[in-house]
Amino acid sequence: MTRAPYFTSLVTVGLLAALLLAGGIAYPGFLSLQVMLNLLIDNAFLLVIAIGMSFVILSGGIDLSVGSVLALSTMVAAWLLHAAHWPPAAVMAAVLLMGVVFGAGMGALIHFFRLQPFIVTLGGMFLARGLCYLISVNSIPIEDPAFVAISQAQVGIFDGFVSPGVVIALALLAVAMVVAHLTPFGRAVYAVGGNEQSAHMMGLPVGATKVAVYAISGGCAALAGLLFAFYMLSGYGQHAQGTELDAIAAVVIGGTLLTGGYGYVAGALTGVLVLGAIQTLIVFDGTLSSWWTKIAIGMLLFAFCALQRLLAWKQKK
Repeated sequence: MTRAPYFTSLVTVGLLAALLLAGGIAYPGFLSLQVMLNLLIDNAFLLVIAIGMSFVILSGGIDLSVGSVLALSTMVAAWLLHAAHWPPAAVMAAVLLMGVVFGAGMGALIHFFRLQPFIVTLGGMFLARGLCYLISVNSIPIEDPAFVAISQAQVGIFDGFVSPGVVIALALLAVAMVVAHLTPFGRAVYAVGGNEQSAHMMGLPVGATKVAVYAISGGCAALAGLLFAFYMLSGYGQHAQGTELDAIAAVVIGGTLLTGGYGYVAGALTGVLVLGAIQTLIVFDGTLSSWWTKIAIGMLLFAFCALQRLLAWKQKK
């Protein structure tokens, strides 16, 4: 039960390669190094959220609050810097702690009160988004020198560059892969997602695992909020509208089953890159509305869900 069917992950890699090849043929400069690196720069925050979402979906749950937690994190960081004049390091620590506690609280409600993850995290989504407007209905600029320096920093790669956020996101992905596939906690996540009752009978810490995965998701959403704050240099309650759906789509397209128990954390990266490649193709075309990105994502999500169900049906036979 701990091994995911690799076929859907291979399909995602093949789809990404096909999108990049089509873009390279159709548009000169599409496959340039900096354009490829920009895929990571523009989607570093989404990758961080998708990593946390991977753990939740692998455990058989869902987290609809991550986009709102991201927005709340930007608001809290901006307010603490702008109005409370906290030092940047303290602001970052406070925001990350807030995200972990928020996620753990939802996980505790889900486990101890036997509530549906959809309902609990939907409530978390409304709560976090409402708290944004309790802080301010307007955008709060971030002018702290440390945040500005991080926002403008560049990490050179050959003739191109990436932002510090990309380095953070890829480092987190490497850690998450080790945790998911090489630790007892990771094996417990897969077991709970595969069959919670069987995991409990095997003596696995089901409750602690479920609380932990939502704490991880909340922490990742808060970290994504910091990366988004570096990217936008502002806090705003309207930030990241619908990002939770993009994260779920990226995880599913990356090969993780929505029913839990099967998938690879690394699939979050390929899923995010597929979404980024579609958006970049539309930008290079210049004649299509940005809404075609959502249309393409929706069609891909339908296709991958159907493919996953077909594979599961064949396995049962």
